[in-house]
Amino acid sequence: MMEVTLTCEECGSGIHVIPNAEAAVAKCDVCAKEANVHFTAEHEEGILKQCPCCERKDFYSQKDFNRKIGVALFVIAAILSIWTYGVSFIVLYVMDLILFKKLGQIAICYKCNTIFRNVSNIKDIYGFNHEMNDRIVYSDHDFGGKQLEHH
Repeated sequence: MMEVTLTCEECGSGIHVIPNAEAAVAKCDVCAKEANVHFTAEHEEGILKQCPCCERKDFYSQKDFNRKIGVALFVIAAILSIWTYGVSFIVLYVMDLILFKKLGQIAICYKCNTIFRNVSNIKDIYGFNHEMNDRIVYSDHDFGGKQLEHH
């Protein structure tokens, strides 16, 4: 079953939702602000074709790992490298390799940064594209779910 995490516009907290075609709003547990959502039967089946929050069709996939934790681990390894003569980086590399093999993929909406877990069609979603991201974020371009290709 797909899990959706959208960001509250008021306080920035994560709002965790299980798709339900009858639901029209998702309520923040922290500040009680309501966010409009539009789930379809496809969402209930775990198929991601349109964002239930912003109704855009542009997504990217990545490993399900918290970036802040990754940066913190790197900083710790860098500080420890003074005393370990760089062995801490080898330990970090091994930890990273294990996590890379174990963690699953998630999909993220380019426009509103809503996170989707347990997406059944995750193989159809491409990785992050910087140019697409810049065009969507800064000029509100809509790719309609098509991947940007240069010829």
